[in-house]
Amino acid sequence: MIKDLEGNINRLQSEYDQKRGTKEHIEQVIKESKLKLEKRKSEKDLLEQVNLLFHETSEFAREQSRQQIESLVTHFLQYVFGENFSFEIELRSRGGQPWADFYVVSQEGKYRVKNEPQDARGGGVVDVVSLALRIAILQSHNNPPIDGPIILDEPAKHVSEEYIVRVTQFLKEVHGFSERQIVVVTHQQHLSEVADKAFRVELKEGRSEVTVREF
Repeated sequence: MIKDLEGNINRLQSEYDQKRGTKEHIEQVIKESKLKLEKRKSEKDLLEQVNLLFHETSEFAREQSRQQIESLVTHFLQYVFGENFSFEIELRSRGGQPWADFYVVSQEGKYRVKNEPQDARGGGVVDVVSLALRIAILQSHNNPPIDGPIILDEPAKHVSEEYIVRVTQFLKEVHGFSERQIVVVTHQQHLSEVADKAFRVELKEGRSEVTVREF
């Protein structure tokens, strides 16, 4: 009888462990899906802001803005990923209103591949395009000009180690030509190492400890 009870206990424990593992897996999938959804919403909001910029300007000013934004984003893409990449904006009318479509173009030998940013070479390209667009909007908005620092939260989260150093170098370049302070919240060591001042926040025994490093 004891053996039967032990067997039942072991069986129930096994079922419990299995269901708990399934529950934890589902919770992790839900968490990751929510993060992806938030990222998509952020990207959608950014593209809508660029479109709003085009809506509120004349045809001549729209063309100027298009060229300026294309140039800066292309420069950033080529700086990070190489000269085979470029960024294009196609202006068209939608419902009687000017509308912009955005594309990342890559030249692979004699083939020219044109994709929307989210379909081009994974999340790293999306991060770089999103970052460059934010900077381009700030630099292109002249009436009135948008002053103040550039604040970025995990701006290159999906950029691989192979390219992250180039992202940090480009941010230094942006600081130089825009004369804006750049504040970055990040877990990536490369980004913090090029800062003039870094604040490291660590959780120790339930309390946040901040250390300051100046370079």
